[in-house]
Amino acid sequence: MIHATAIVGEGAKLAADVEVGPYSIIGDHVEIGSGTKIGPHVVITGHTRIGKDNQIFQFASLGEVPQDKKFAGEPTRLEIGDRNVIRESCTLNVGTIQDVGVTKIGNDNWIMAYVHIAHDCQIGNNTIFANNASLAGHVHIDDFVILGGFTLVHQFCHVGAHVFTGMGSSIVQDVPPYVTVAGNPSKPHGINSEGLKRRGYSSEAIMQIKRAYKTLYRAGLTLEEAKRALSEQVIDCPELGIFLEFLAASSRGIVR
Repeated sequence: MIHATAIVGEGAKLAADVEVGPYSIIGDHVEIGSGTKIGPHVVITGHTRIGKDNQIFQFASLGEVPQDKKFAGEPTRLEIGDRNVIRESCTLNVGTIQDVGVTKIGNDNWIMAYVHIAHDCQIGNNTIFANNASLAGHVHIDDFVILGGFTLVHQFCHVGAHVFTGMGSSIVQDVPPYVTVAGNPSKPHGINSEGLKRRGYSSEAIMQIKRAYKTLYRAGLTLEEAKRALSEQVIDCPELGIFLEFLAASSRGIVR
């Protein structure tokens, strides 16, 4: 399963059925789970742990040191879950001790070509990152987010579940769950109703989420006033729970 031209460090731990393509390099501290396929010319280094049934395409660089001048060689990590697709020339760096020390990718994510995920980013499950999307350090991306091509996310931003970003979006503040944003800087453009339909949200729930969006963005309320109004709406729509929790936890302010 390991091509004759590949180089695998003596300390690396690979499941018996892992495939490693021509000229790929696997470092000493790398662990790779069953069913994962590594294409040609891939470099996986650092303290990197990769789960089961992932597909990693040519020229990807995983587990390299962060692009952070404060990094001094500490044994920080990159953790990748199961069933992820990582396309050509993606770059995913390890974390730093200034944060939790780990860059983490969940399960079932589709990461297209030339995507950059910087140090200490935390990525959920079932996301899609279109070509050239780039995350600065310490970014959090929740489940079912779709980032349009060339989307840029500023460091420390938090993007909530089910968010959709348009092509070339520049995100410099937190984006609440369910919201669609676009532009530079990004502005809200309604909710991701099509995505919610695909994921089995009822018509009633989508209607209530639209109502919540209008409360936050169209009613002329301050953020605190909108939070109070939303705390009443959540009684009739449990799906708004993550919306309200997100607003309460936001530290950078929200796209508005």
